[in-house]
Amino acid sequence: MANSLQNVNTIQLEKVQNLKELTERAAHLWGDKVGLIFDEFNEKLTYNEINEKSNLIAKALQNVGVKAKDRVAIMLRNRSEFPLTWLAIGKIGAIMVPINIYYKEFDAKYLLEHSEANVVVSSSEFIPLLKTIQTSLPTLKTIIAVDDNSYPDVVFLEEMISKIDNKDPLANPVYPETIMNIQYTSGTTGRPKGCMLTHNYWMNFARKNVLLPYPKINNNDVLMTAQPFYYMDPQWNVITSLASGGTLVVLDRFHPSTFWDKVREHKVTFFYCLGIMPILMLKMPKSPLDRENSVRHIACSAIPVHLHKELEDRWGAPWFEAFGMTETGSDIGVTKEEHDSLVGTGCIGRPNPYREAKIVDENDQTLPRGEVGELVIRGHGMMEGYYKNPEATKEVFRNGYFHTGDLAYMTEEGLIYYIGRKKEMIRRSGENISATEVEEVIKLYPSVKYVGVVPVPDELRGEEVKAYVVLQDGEVGDTKQVKNLLGFSKERLAYFKIPRYWEFRSDLPRTPSERVAKQVLRDEKSDLRLDSYDSVENVWRTKDND
Repeated sequence: MANSLQNVNTIQLEKVQNLKELTERAAHLWGDKVGLIFDEFNEKLTYNEINEKSNLIAKALQNVGVKAKDRVAIMLRNRSEFPLTWLAIGKIGAIMVPINIYYKEFDAKYLLEHSEANVVVSSSEFIPLLKTIQTSLPTLKTIIAVDDNSYPDVVFLEEMISKIDNKDPLANPVYPETIMNIQYTSGTTGRPKGCMLTHNYWMNFARKNVLLPYPKINNNDVLMTAQPFYYMDPQWNVITSLASGGTLVVLDRFHPSTFWDKVREHKVTFFYCLGIMPILMLKMPKSPLDRENSVRHIACSAIPVHLHKELEDRWGAPWFEAFGMTETGSDIGVTKEEHDSLVGTGCIGRPNPYREAKIVDENDQTLPRGEVGELVIRGHGMMEGYYKNPEATKEVFRNGYFHTGDLAYMTEEGLIYYIGRKKEMIRRSGENISATEVEEVIKLYPSVKYVGVVPVPDELRGEEVKAYVVLQDGEVGDTKQVKNLLGFSKERLAYFKIPRYWEFRSDLPRTPSERVAKQVLRDEKSDLRLDSYDSVENVWRTKDND
């Protein structure tokens, strides 16, 4: 086994140019150490195996004609073939296009067609869908299956690998500016946009997590991810592990009832979560084992302000706010030195050393400290732009800064406080209402699983507030439940922030980052009052009574 105490600066991380070099460096420094654990399959891969297996897949892709800049889609669950194929794609200068496993013909075909992917790597459960798409998409030439060789006209990965001569070289040079991913965003406004992420983008992510004072991931750390690999989080966790020599545990998905059991089982020291995950964790029964864990750092986007202290008290580990976007990577966070004083304040911290940030008005003029405006950022290692969309690229990067679409303010000390999405502010009778704030309160109600708050046009007040609510399994959304939610909200929010309209759903559309896809909700019917309870008129709104 490679000695983890040897001089890890033999190949300085700052000088690593791409993911091919990063994978080779990890194999050189920590060869026989386990780098990846796939919990569902009890599968462990050493750094040597990660490098060797991704090399074989890279050569297999070359043998079916994949060249530099070709797009190769991946539609897989959390299994080892996903990151190994991703690394393989990067090693030959090709581009990975991740496909959400829940996509159907319409949305999956759009990504495959827009990206012009000519190869897709998948598993047997998605092959019928992909073959259906292939009949009407001539650019999709090859389907590769990772687990089944019984489909006609589908290439079997293991069979491809068995024919490889290990002496075959990896043909294409890879540079920092080489595109590694076309990572499609959630599409909350219009069709999804493909973010072109370079090797330099990913290396910037790795350096931030490993070289900066905090979290300073190292080869003694055990990381864990519960997100699907077609999202960003498992991908940057893989890169961080390769850069640090730590071990990454990959769960099949997020299970709130067993998540902390897995943390204890694998002796996890670091993990990232987002969205509803911390709230669902807190809704699980308390255990005497809660604080018996090895976690030293939890990074989380949008930590529920009212629950921050409770989260730390329950599991005895610090939760750090982290802000980033698919387009920009990791941008803003709370430091170790300032953590204690900022718990429960909603502060997202300061820009990391690779970033500059400021708050601007609608004319891109810098606002005085303390005033709310749009958060804009710039710096090293952001996306190259949106694929086939120069107009959107130019607009979002105007005046030399990336425009996040988020409202925030900056204190005299340079700390940034997040207010909400620019397009999600609700203007009711002259009052500005943050949809995020209303959602945070409603999420605290024990029966609520998910919630999304949107504006509803109103002739008298300009806009009214509507809440879409998903209840825990078995809970019924009825008038009594609305009354309970109204009473709960009135105890915690100003009267003008209380939703007028309440609609119960079995589920809500969500973006790849697990946020509620509110544009989908706003677009699905012409009158958003329909199918909801009107708490002013005290009626359920239907077509009959409107």
